Amino acid sequence: MSTETAVDEGRLQAFMGKMLDDMSAAMSGALVLIGDKLGLYRAVAEHGPLTARQLAERTGTRERYVREWLAAQAASDYVTYDAKSGCFSMTPEQAMALAREDSPVFVAGAFDVIAAAYIDEPKVRQAFRTGGGVGWHEHSQCLFQGTERFFRTAYAAHLVQEWLPALEGMVAKLEKGAKVADVGCGHGASTILMARAFPNSQFFGFDYHDGSVGRARKAAEASGLGNVRFEVASAKAFRGSGFDLATAFDCLHDMGDPVGAARRIREALAPDGTFMLVEPFARDRLADNLNPVGRIYYSASTMICTPASLSQEVGLALGAQAGEARLRGVLEEAGFTRIRRAAETPFNMVLEARP
Repeated sequence: MSTETAVDEGRLQAFMGKMLDDMSAAMSGALVLIGDKLGLYRAVAEHGPLTARQLAERTGTRERYVREWLAAQAASDYVTYDAKSGCFSMTPEQAMALAREDSPVFVAGAFDVIAAAYIDEPKVRQAFRTGGGVGWHEHSQCLFQGTERFFRTAYAAHLVQEWLPALEGMVAKLEKGAKVADVGCGHGASTILMARAFPNSQFFGFDYHDGSVGRARKAAEASGLGNVRFEVASAKAFRGSGFDLATAFDCLHDMGDPVGAARRIREALAPDGTFMLVEPFARDRLADNLNPVGRIYYSASTMICTPASLSQEVGLALGAQAGEARLRGVLEEAGFTRIRRAAETPFNMVLEARP
């Protein structure tokens, strides 16, 4: 016979307070998308304090909608409201997060990824029942652009300044002239950042998703760089050899056969080449990842990363919180013998692997 457990009223109220915060955040996400895409945040940051009418005039939008949007933003503490003047503005910190895409903490792009999780929920729900997968290419278009914008922030802040210098002798090679493969390059943000920083080196971006490669090619053309090219190819079948550096940014865990991909990368490296693996930051134990960053990554992994891997051959499904020990195991199985953690941020772990 089961015994009904007594409810602690204090814990219940605290939990309902947390749920209220989560519901308000989830509901306001769509408004972040609107503010980002219509330039509302940028206008407030650059021209505020503004009334709703002034903001609507500056952005070519309708005042009644803008008034309601601003009220929601003020309630979220995403903009600042002055009751005396009736005007809205943004603090430097709010602007860095939501209005300035070149900021090292810009996060508005992440909300496109969140939107894709909601749009594609029926597909993933069905996969829960069947055990099948949902390929990267089967997701909503907003996932691709959101992923680029979210991760580009970290890459722009850390890749050239910290991560590449953390690799043994790599900056000197790149300055002299190296051959680099960026595997799983997506829209090419990481590839182009490196190509711009090291004009004497040649960069080759590979991705199986033809839509992303097409976008990367357009970005490369717009950049005016002559030392970067992109090709449609899977991680296990990209062309070329003798690469001084191979990189994989936040994508190895999405692959069905990460061991096979890492093995192909090892084969493609020069004898003294280096594989830089950038993955979402995680500790090795679940209990150590129960925090806000882990919450984001486990959720994204459930909706995007794990289904992507399970849609492919092998379907190892590392997940976005694989942790260093499991990633080392993949690299060792692929034939790498010298592996170390070269750098880390709250969102990323950088492993250096050598043959």
